[in-house]
Amino acid sequence: MQPKGYMQFMISHHFGNIWNSGGGAENFAQLLGFNGGVAHTYMAFDYTPINNLNLGVAATGNATFEGWTKIRILRQQTGLKNYPVTVVWHSLFNVDASNRPVDNNFAWNRFSFLHQILIARKFNNKFSLQLMSSLVHYNVAPYGINNSSNNNIFSVGMGGKYAISSKKNLTFEYSRQLNMFSDVLDKSGNIINYEPNLMSIGYEIFTGGHTFQFYIGNTTSAINIEQLSRNTHGLQLGQWAIGFHLNRSFSMKKEKE
Repeated sequence: MQPKGYMQFMISHHFGNIWNSGGGAENFAQLLGFNGGVAHTYMAFDYTPINNLNLGVAATGNATFEGWTKIRILRQQTGLKNYPVTVVWHSLFNVDASNRPVDNNFAWNRFSFLHQILIARKFNNKFSLQLMSSLVHYNVAPYGINNSSNNNIFSVGMGGKYAISSKKNLTFEYSRQLNMFSDVLDKSGNIINYEPNLMSIGYEIFTGGHTFQFYIGNTTSAINIEQLSRNTHGLQLGQWAIGFHLNRSFSMKKEKE
C-alpha cells in the first residue's frame, strides 16, 4: 500500500506458454510465448486518500473491469505499540461488460468477487513473507451444469521477497485452491478441469520511480479471480508462461511554498 496522498499506475502483461509439448521449432518462432498469439494486458490505478485505506480501478481485458478496496487493520511496528505483522483486508469486484449473454439477462449475474486477508511480516532487511487466504465468489457459477450450486472457491497461499541488493529482489508466490470446479461441461460440450496449484518465481528491479517485475508462472491469465478459480495450467514445465509488471507511483500532494 502506498503512503497517504500517493497514486500508483500498474500495467501487467501475461504471455503464452514458454514451451508447448510437440511444438518443436514453432516454440522458437513464437519467441518462447512472447509472440504466440496469447497476450493479456491489465492496467490499473490505485490511490491512498487517507492512512490505511487504498482504492483502485482496473481495465482487465476481454471487456471486463474491476475495482477494489484495501484496508490496513494492523501495521508491523515496535515501540509503544508492538505488532509483529501487518494485516490487510482486500475486497475486489469484477464486472463483465461485454455483449456476451448472461443467465436471465440479469446484470447482477455479470459480477464476481474476491475477498482476501493478507498477513505479512518483514523479518529483516532481506526477507519478507506474506500469508493469504482467499475467497472467490461468482454470482453465477461458471459453465454451470456440474457446479450450479458451487459459487465459492477457497484458497490459501504465501508469497515472499528476498532482497539481493537495495534495488533488486527475488520474489515467489504459491497458492493452493481447496475446492475446484471439476468435470465441468462448457457450452461447446467439452469437459474442463481446473488446476489447484498456482506458482510463480520473479525478479524485481527498482529504478527510483519505477518498479519492474519479471516472472514465470503456470498461468496466462492477468486477473486474480481467474487465476484463483479457473486456471487450466498445471505445474508441468510446458505450462509455464512469462509475464511482467511495470509500477509507477507518484505523489498527489500539493507542494508547500
